[in-house]
Amino acid sequence: METVVRTLAHGDQNAELRIFCCEGAEDHGNLPAYRLPRNKKRLSALEKALDDFDPDVIEFHQQLRQALQISRRFPRATRVLYRHNALKSPRGLFDRWRYERRFRQIDGLIFVSDAGRREFLQDYPRQEPKAFAVPNPINVDLWRAPVDGREPLIAFAGRAMPEKGVDLICAALPAVLERHPDWRAVLMLNDWNKHAAWAEPHVAPLERFGDRVTVLKSAPLSEVRAVMQRAAIALTPSIWAEPLGLTALEAHAAGAALISSGRGGLREASGPHAVYVDDLTADGLGAAMDDLIRDPARRLELARAAQAYVAHTHTPGHRAAQLHDLRERLVHAKSLGR
Repeated sequence: METVVRTLAHGDQNAELRIFCCEGAEDHGNLPAYRLPRNKKRLSALEKALDDFDPDVIEFHQQLRQALQISRRFPRATRVLYRHNALKSPRGLFDRWRYERRFRQIDGLIFVSDAGRREFLQDYPRQEPKAFAVPNPINVDLWRAPVDGREPLIAFAGRAMPEKGVDLICAALPAVLERHPDWRAVLMLNDWNKHAAWAEPHVAPLERFGDRVTVLKSAPLSEVRAVMQRAAIALTPSIWAEPLGLTALEAHAAGAALISSGRGGLREASGPHAVYVDDLTADGLGAAMDDLIRDPARRLELARAAQAYVAHTHTPGHRAAQLHDLRERLVHAKSLGR
C-alpha cells in the first residue's frame, strides 16, 4: 500500500499534496510527509494537521473506521476512501443498511481494479455512482532487467498464507524439480512470523532439495526485486480474488514469465501476457511450470510482451493522471451539491 501511495504521489506533479502517516514509516523519499504519533493522540493530531492544511480532498487509504471519524470533522472537504483490498461483505440486511448509512459520509470510493469495484458493488449496488477504479501503477524503470539470459529459476513473492497459494506451490515443486534437475526455486514469504504455524508444514518437505530451494522469510523489497530480475518464471497462483496483484506487475516489470491464477484483478494486471491456470491444483500448477520450462521461446515471448505491456499500461504518470482527474471530478460534483 505504501509503495502504491509513493508511486502515485511521484507521478502527479499537479497536486499540492501532503501525506500523513504514523511514526515509524521512515522511507518518505522527497515527499511532503507528516508523522503522526502512534498512540491515542494520533487522530487528534491528524485533525489538527488537517485543520492547518485545509485540503480540498481528504483521501483515506484502507481504513474505513478512521475515514468515518475524520470525515465528520471535515464535511466541506471531498472525502475519498481508497481501498487496497475488499471491504467486508454484509452479514445481512441490517448490516448492509448500516454500511450504506456510513458511506453517506464518503464522497468517493476508489478500488485498485475493476474487479474489486465489481465485487464491492455486488454487496452495495447503491454505491455505483461514487465507486471508481484506479489500478495500481508500477515504476518499471526500478524493476526492469533484460528478459533474455535468465537463470533457470522459479520465483514466488507473497505473504505466507493460504490465499496466496503457498501450499499449492510447495506441493507442485517437488515433482517439477525432479523432472528438471537444472532448475531451482526461491520462495519469498512475507509476514512469516504471523503465518509460520500454517506455512512451515508446507515448506518443510522442500528442505530435501538443499540449495535448489531457497526460502526467504519477510525479505526486503530490494531482495525481492533482485530475485525477480534473475528468475525465468514467476508465480502468482492466488486462491482468492486478488485486488489487483502488485506482485504480478513487479514480476512482469522485472522480466520474468508469469504463471497466474487470473483471479480477481490479476487479469487486469497481466492482460493476455501470462499463463493462466484454470485447474488451480498442485497438478495443474506443476503442468504449467513444466510447459514453460520446456518452451524457452514461449517464456521469452511472454516475458518481453508483458514487460512492454506494464510499461505502457500501468505507468505512474498514467495512473496518477487518472487519479488526479477523478479527484477533480469529485470536487466539482461536491461543489454542485452544496
